[in-house]
Formats: sequence, C-alpha cells, structure tokens
Amino acid sequence: MKQIKRIKLINILFLCIVAGFTSLQFFNKPIEQKPVTGHMRNVPKQVEHILERSCYNCHSNEQQLSFFDKVAPISWTVNKDIARAREVMNFSEWDKLSGAEQKGKFYAIFNMVNAGKMPLPSYTLTHPGSKLSASEVDIIKQYALSLSAKDGFIPTVAAEQQKETRATPTFKTAPISPNGIAYNGEFRNWKVIGMSSLIDNTIRIIYGNDIAVKAIEQENFHPWPNGSAVAKAVFKQVRKSNGDIIPGDFVNMQYMVKDGREFKDTEGWGFAKFNGPTLKPTGKTALFAQQSCISCHRQLAESTGFLFNVPPKVNSKKLIEHYLKTVQNEKDIIYSAVK
Repeated sequence: MKQIKRIKLINILFLCIVAGFTSLQFFNKPIEQKPVTGHMRNVPKQVEHILERSCYNCHSNEQQLSFFDKVAPISWTVNKDIARAREVMNFSEWDKLSGAEQKGKFYAIFNMVNAGKMPLPSYTLTHPGSKLSASEVDIIKQYALSLSAKDGFIPTVAAEQQKETRATPTFKTAPISPNGIAYNGEFRNWKVIGMSSLIDNTIRIIYGNDIAVKAIEQENFHPWPNGSAVAKAVFKQVRKSNGDIIPGDFVNMQYMVKDGREFKDTEGWGFAKFNGPTLKPTGKTALFAQQSCISCHRQLAESTGFLFNVPPKVNSKKLIEHYLKTVQNEKDIIYSAVK
C-alpha cells in the first residue's frame, strides 16, 4: 500500500512539474528581431569568422540559438543577455558607428578576449564551439595592432616641433557630458595616481581627488565612497629625436565620478569623455555609459570597484617625480581649459 502511494505521489509530482514547465512557455517571448544594416568592412576573413562563431549569438541581430536557449525559463536569461550585449556592441549595425568608434570598439574586443572575459565563461560551458584558442586570440591581437599602426600615434619628431603642435584652448564655460558631468579643470590640482598605455599607442596620466586618494591609501574601494573622482588625460605617443617616448597631442579627457544614487545603472559611477581640441563630449544621450563604458569595467575591473589602474597604495610624491623625470617640463601640455 505504501509503495502504491509513493508511486502516486511521484506521478503527481511529475505531472505538476510538466504542467508548470508547460505554463512557463506561455510567458516565453522570442528575442526581438532587428534588421541587419551593415557588417564590419575590410576585416580579414579569419577575424570575421572568429567573431561570427564566438560573438554573433549575443552581439548581433543574427542569432542561431539552440532549442534549449529558446525554452523558458532559460530563454528569459538568454534574451536579457542578448539585449544587453546588443547595446554594448552590435556587429549587425556596425555601419552606424563612426570610423573612430569602430576602431575603439575593436580595441575593446581585443581587451576582452585577451583577458579571457569574452566569450563569457558561462556561455562557453553550454556552447563549447565558441571558445577561442590562443592562436585565435593572437589573430585578433594582430588585427588590433594593425589598426593602431594606421593611427600613426608614434611619429619621430624633434622636441621643438612637438611644442608647436600643442595649442592650449580656453573656454568661457565648461563643456558638459549628456549625463550632466562637466569638464573639470581642477584635476590639475589632484594627485597623480598612475600612468598607463594601451594598444592604441596612447599614454594616459591618471589623477584622483582627495576622496579617491584617501580611499586608495586605505584600500577602501569596495565600494568607493561617494564623491570619489578620477580624471584621465589621454595623449598620443610621440618619439623624440633621441628615441624617448613622451606624451604628444591631446586625445581626450576622461572622468569617473562616484555617486551611488545618481548612477545606479552603472555601478554608482558616472562616466564622461571630452574629445579633441574642442573637448567635444562623448555620447548622444545620458545612456551612453550604460550602453558602452560600464560593460568593460564590469568585466575587467570588478576587483577594484570597477576602476582601472588602481595602485595598491598611493605614493603621489614618487609618482609625480617619476612623471616629471619622464616628460621633463611637458606637464603644461595638459589642458587648462576651465579656470
């Protein structure tokens, strides 16, 4: 008798599971279909094939999903991931990006695959064919290097010629990013907390305000305290006649400002970038950081509170001395745009 009851309970439980699973499918919306407007052009076939195999299922309008990817509740997560991936980078709408944006996006691709963050490890577990080999990562690297070489960011020039190329503009009012963050010329009075260079042949000098510097000294950046601010001055590399490489022409000024209430969708950080001699703000709407900036910071800098280039401790005096020794009297090339 007990055996019969146990069997009945198992059957009832099985039927409930089947009924519940079936009912979920009525709430299963297919991924939104969008048109293909334009793919990447003038890209080596090897690179194109790697991206199609490993990236297109999320970062495009051309999904080739498995049966299980389309079944609820798994499909809910899949659809959410695809929607976010499309916002960050969409290979089916590549033609909507400017040449500079396309180049920047590909540098981001290289950074992600080189760090082993893309494709997502969770994705490769269920889609093993998308995993990149070391040789495929190198193919992407070589193409990224070819793009940076075309930039011509490392010309050989005499020191006196460099000074002639660096005009210092002035502005009556500070340029403002679409999310409300204004260009802040006070960064020149902040402490140097680091220097870096990237595959695009740029030199980056990183400054932190007093709140950020104190947080680094105390290793208190999980999370960073509200009011922390970091500025990054980006320059083209220039090779002097004696072979030394120093900061050259100004590229852009980048800011990160911590405000947990104002910037909830980007881990509490507000992003801003001001480009070129006119300090033109990046982004058409306030969503630009949510759709672009934060994705890299989430993947590559979570351990340091979503901020790159954080030293274990700040020794600003040593960093400044090293900086001044490296570039000698070049410090004044940084924009004094807002007084």
